[in-house]
Amino acid sequence: MHDLNIKLARAGLHDMALVSSLASGIWKEHYVPIIGAAQVDYMLKEMYSAESLIDQVKNKNHIFYLIQSAGQTLGFISVSAEKENEWFLNKFYILGNVSGKGFGTKVFEELKKTLSPKKITLTVNRQNYKSINFYFKNHFKIDRVADFDIGQGYVMNDFVMVWAEG
Repeated sequence: MHDLNIKLARAGLHDMALVSSLASGIWKEHYVPIIGAAQVDYMLKEMYSAESLIDQVKNKNHIFYLIQSAGQTLGFISVSAEKENEWFLNKFYILGNVSGKGFGTKVFEELKKTLSPKKITLTVNRQNYKSINFYFKNHFKIDRVADFDIGQGYVMNDFVMVWAEG
């Protein structure tokens, strides 16, 4: 896995159906044990439908990248600029069959080459230990605890984590 050639391909609006499909598979595998099937279904419908993803690109200035290796799409990333050289990492999802093998770190390194960031901020569920440990390994620090009401009685209980250059 460490010798894979990683490519981040900028996704267009025509790619949002693929992103939605990837999200569905990844979320159902990874998040059901953490937040339950009902909340996963709600979040997929509200935030990961092709229509919602297109809206995120058009109206929220999200930039999507498909994570590709050996001609396959293995996940996706979404970022949005906060200030010059400061980014918010909205989404970072990799298929479970390549997770935990150093692949995510290679993807993060490629993202840093693409963005040349001074700072990257993200939110991660406080029970998502695998992802939290990944971010720690990649030099993110917990900045604060935050809870976000996402509607229908669901709340995201997150850590806000920050990576800073240097």
